[in-house]
Amino acid sequence: MSTRHSARAAQATPQVATAQVAMTLAGIAATAATPRPSGESVAEQCTRVILGINQQLADPGLATQGNWSLLWAALSEDNANMAYLAKSTDCSNQFAVVLRGTVGNVTDLLEDLDVGTVVPFTAVGKPQSPVYVSKGAMEAFSQVMAMSAAGLTLVQALSGALAAAPANPTVLVIGHSLGGCLATMVAPYLQTLTWPSATAPAFGLYTFAAPTAGGPDFANYLTGPALSWAVNERYVNCYDLVPLAWTSIDTAKSWYPGKGPVADVDTKAVITAIASLPGPNTYTQPGPCTQLNSGYGTNDPNLQRHSLQDFMGQAAYQHGNNTYLSLLDAPALPASPQVTGLSPDTGGAGTQVTGTGTGFGTGAMVDFGPFACADLTVGSAGTTITATAPEGIGVAAVRVTTCLGTSPAVPTAQFAYGGPSPVRVTAISPDTGTAGTSVQITGVNFGSDAKVFFAGVQATGPSITPPDTIVVNAPKGVTGIGKPSTVNITVVSNGYSSPTGPADEFAYPDL
Repeated sequence: MSTRHSARAAQATPQVATAQVAMTLAGIAATAATPRPSGESVAEQCTRVILGINQQLADPGLATQGNWSLLWAALSEDNANMAYLAKSTDCSNQFAVVLRGTVGNVTDLLEDLDVGTVVPFTAVGKPQSPVYVSKGAMEAFSQVMAMSAAGLTLVQALSGALAAAPANPTVLVIGHSLGGCLATMVAPYLQTLTWPSATAPAFGLYTFAAPTAGGPDFANYLTGPALSWAVNERYVNCYDLVPLAWTSIDTAKSWYPGKGPVADVDTKAVITAIASLPGPNTYTQPGPCTQLNSGYGTNDPNLQRHSLQDFMGQAAYQHGNNTYLSLLDAPALPASPQVTGLSPDTGGAGTQVTGTGTGFGTGAMVDFGPFACADLTVGSAGTTITATAPEGIGVAAVRVTTCLGTSPAVPTAQFAYGGPSPVRVTAISPDTGTAGTSVQITGVNFGSDAKVFFAGVQATGPSITPPDTIVVNAPKGVTGIGKPSTVNITVVSNGYSSPTGPADEFAYPDL
């Protein structure tokens, strides 16, 4: 005989994982989220995902303490969504359905929800009043529920797991960011399904940093009497932009307190554009939340300039998995590979190139742009990797891929086929001043032909000491009404322009 969840017989109070454990499980969902630059099939990427998830679930140093095991994992064909199912191994009789949404920068995440159009959320049957969600959220939900691995969908995998479980199991539905948004849809859907009476589960919901999926009716349904929760908790970093969507995102224009960064004219324009995406639709977060970081004590001190790139960089930091884990006093997840330097950084096919960095573990793979390296050696400490440059042309980003993820393309890891070496600014001093201020620019591969630009304005008469020093006076006419006061200094030399970043930001006085 079967029964719906709401009609389960009385049972003992279910054991529920802590928020630290739930956020750790949510963070693990981002494992190997970036496809290998030289290309890999969905099956190959999913294999990496599974290896990385298993490695972290077995780690006794994380909040999960090695007490969870993976049962099922699936990745969508377009890599937009991933979900996995895990069970506790500590006799607490818990299962975790963990969702991962689109991986990208903050503005891309919010745009993916297609909040300008709403549709009925019919998957939960017929609530007393209509329930609507954004079209993008509904499409992601549909994709997650249709994904399969080893011939099983999520519901089928969960059904099989529950059939083998002791009585009175608990199913926690968990997600961070867009995964949290999806969790608020997946959890009520699972709760409305019919489950075997012998193992009918209690359901719990944990979300972290989640934008809302729908309007007031959706929020009321999720927190109302039609659903029963063993736990229903929502965690929000007070200085995370994403959970403000789509209820109060304009308040971010007054961020950040203390040393900043402060929203400049460009930043406010971006926030205004994001805030306009819902059009006439009204969105509401479901129920109260636990607020974290109310005093802004947790921040990235390297991202405090009054510029769009620092503001959005700080927004990404505040939204990050490990930031939430830190705010919850939980251990950080192991980092993906990072490449911090190359030697040499120019040559041809067959050149032996040594990369330095972190996270170069067993099974590491190296790509030069879209081309894979067939010959490589990883140092015993995992901080060096030597590879033979494959055939290529132009300037290629050298990136390392493991089961935990793929290193980002960064200025310190660019290989120039045929030379010359790429140009890069590493520091400026001072980094504030008025027009006429003498500024020393330090970097690499500055030629005698170097030109210096403050934003789009060229500085005249630079004093160049190749290959690493330029002294120049800050030019006039860089800032003004409607222009940002913090700008990037760019060096153009040997056919290259230096990539911009926090190291080359110069601040003129605010008008």
